[in-house]
Parts: sequence; C-alpha cells; structure tokens
Amino acid sequence: MAVVECGGVGYACRTTHVTLSEIGSVGEEVMLYTHLSVREDAVELFGFSSQQELHCFRMLTSVSGVGPKAALAILSDFPADRFALVVASGDSKTLTKSKGIGAKTAQRIVLELKDKIAKESSGTDWSALASSAVYQEDSAVSDAISALMVLGYAQEEIMPLLSQLDKNLSSEEMIKETLRRIGSRR
Repeated sequence: MAVVECGGVGYACRTTHVTLSEIGSVGEEVMLYTHLSVREDAVELFGFSSQQELHCFRMLTSVSGVGPKAALAILSDFPADRFALVVASGDSKTLTKSKGIGAKTAQRIVLELKDKIAKESSGTDWSALASSAVYQEDSAVSDAISALMVLGYAQEEIMPLLSQLDKNLSSEEMIKETLRRIGSRR
C-alpha cells in the first residue's frame, strides 16, 4: 500500500506489487493512475504505475465475481502485458496461481475478457501480441514465454521467434529452439 499526500492529507492507496516496485523512495514525487471505488460500506483508492495496468484492473473488476482485491492479486502476480498474454491465450489455469482465484473464477475471467483483449486497438502494448498467431488454446506457448522471460529475455525478442515455431511442440522444445535461434543470431 502507498500513501498519497494531497494538500497535507494522506490517503491510503492500494497498489500492486509491480507498482510498489516502481515507486521511488519515501518522499519522492511519483505519478500514479488512480481508480476510486465507492461502495456503500467503503471508499477505496487504487493506484497504478501505468495506464495499461489501470485498464487491466478495470477490465478485471468488470468481471462478475472479481472484486478489487482479487484484481490486485492477479495484477501483482502478472504484469499487465503478461496478464493480457495469459487471458488471450485462454490459459485459465495460470490465473489460479493468484491468491483467491479459483478455477471457476479464472475460467470466467478468460471467457469474459479474451475477446476484449484480442480486440484492443493500438495504444496498448499488447495489441500486436494479442492478434499474433502465437496465442493458441495451448498452455505450452504460455509456459515457454514465461520460462524465457524468467531467463531474462524480453517479449519483443522472443515473440517473433516463438510465432515461427510449430504449435504442436512441447514447451521444453519451444524453449530449446528459441534459445538456439537467439544464440545463432548473436
């Protein structure tokens, strides 16, 4: 949680782990994109380091049964571009790794948001990725992307290579072939 000071008054601002890691030191001036949630029993402020993350939060909370806490849990585990990748690929199982997200909720998120993410226009970083042929109903592609990103490769570097591979390969075979192709280019 961050505290936003405005006019000498501090406001509690719930954020994702991603946003917290991007916020500077205490007392530093930062820019957050915010969402104010007003309910009968609570008024809560949510802050995000990017408009893309805020947009994902709003999409998630539009899904029946997904509240702000669940949306924050998902976006804490998956940065906005990774979240878009998981949903666009139909990989509901990966979403269940977030705290408080069961199989049915994860399936509902994928069902309700898959088309929205695929139709995102330019102006969001994942629009080109969501329309890519890489996104199949196969978690092997998603697993390969995750593993390669953990190894330190950027999505911009690996996505073109993965899109050229046979989608019937296992995730291990995709990883090996992508690493081989990256090595041959250097």
